[in-house]
Amino acid sequence: MSQEHSYTIEEVSQLLKVSKLTIYDLVKKGELPIFRVGRQMRVDKTDLQIYIQKNKTGATPSSNTPSIATHTKKNKKFIICGQDLVLDLLGKYIEKKLSNKVLRSHEGSFNGVMALYNGECDIASLHMYDGDTGEYNTPFLKKIFVSHSYILLNLISRRAGFYVQKGNPLQIQSFNDFKTKSLKLINREKGSGARILLDEQLRIHHVSPSSIEGYYKEEMSHIDVASAVAKGHADVGIGIEKISKLIEVDFIPLFRERYDIVLLKTPENQQLIESVKEILTSVDFQSEVAALGDYDITQMGQIIYETL
Repeated sequence: MSQEHSYTIEEVSQLLKVSKLTIYDLVKKGELPIFRVGRQMRVDKTDLQIYIQKNKTGATPSSNTPSIATHTKKNKKFIICGQDLVLDLLGKYIEKKLSNKVLRSHEGSFNGVMALYNGECDIASLHMYDGDTGEYNTPFLKKIFVSHSYILLNLISRRAGFYVQKGNPLQIQSFNDFKTKSLKLINREKGSGARILLDEQLRIHHVSPSSIEGYYKEEMSHIDVASAVAKGHADVGIGIEKISKLIEVDFIPLFRERYDIVLLKTPENQQLIESVKEILTSVDFQSEVAALGDYDITQMGQIIYETL
């Protein structure tokens, strides 16, 4: 098997003309086998062809075609949505504790929550700021999960703010600068927590998005935003402090945001929920996260909100 005869999750989604979350769901259910190259999941070309053949209307699998079930593991796979590297560490602890494979979907907050809503992942991370209440996450979940029972646990807190060029030559300090200065922005994709924070703050400060150069230019991660600022493609972008230590930019702290995870409360999920609680409150896990730096673990493992 070689990478030339395999596809990334994104390539499979493009070939089948469905969302990446749909492909992750097929992987989670064991309907589409994957293998890994480093952290990247790939689908073998033959396995994809078998899946397509199996699901053709009226198709009868030939006797010499291996069943797709022979490629899947008996253990259930868990999918965690989100981008922060602490989620990778959480996944490793879950694998060790439950002996279940954990897959990662690097979706933004809103898309991750909707994937959980639709049963396409098991854990969704989120940092969604509500400008009317000043709260993170809970106001959104109460509206989205009206018909679902769920539990919201704190993972970490971290500082969010502006990425600016080294030395902050334009002396950018707050969202009011968008009113008084001609700034070129690099934005995040719709549905990301950083994009929600930006849009809510622009609304609160009565700044029209259309008045900002670069507002419609989107990147898919904190690293991409910081890199665009470092290269001079933009004057300012919004992101988290930790990434500013990796990219040649200065960081202007503006907010301490709460980064939580949400799980649906179902009988099938009970063991997973209890295991995640135990992991988050364990000395070993908290020590590893603290050692990464730039994370506040004060509330880690606390129940932020739980339905009956």
